[in-house]
Amino acid sequence: MASKTLNPFVFLQQVRSETAKVTWPTRRETLISTVMVLIFAALTMLFFFGADLVLGFAVERILGLGQ
Repeated sequence: MASKTLNPFVFLQQVRSETAKVTWPTRRETLISTVMVLIFAALTMLFFFGADLVLGFAVERILGLGQ
């Protein structure tokens, strides 16, 4: 930072300048990324659900519950 001005107008100009440099994703890229996140979230949910069932069953057997 060369200058430390507290002028909000200068700040907004800098923000606008930096925002113009950003490469924004296309609609298709955003859609694909969103679908991938949802798929991986569902797979993670299924994994932890299965692990919970298995560990719960093992703990019940080890502690002798449910007889």
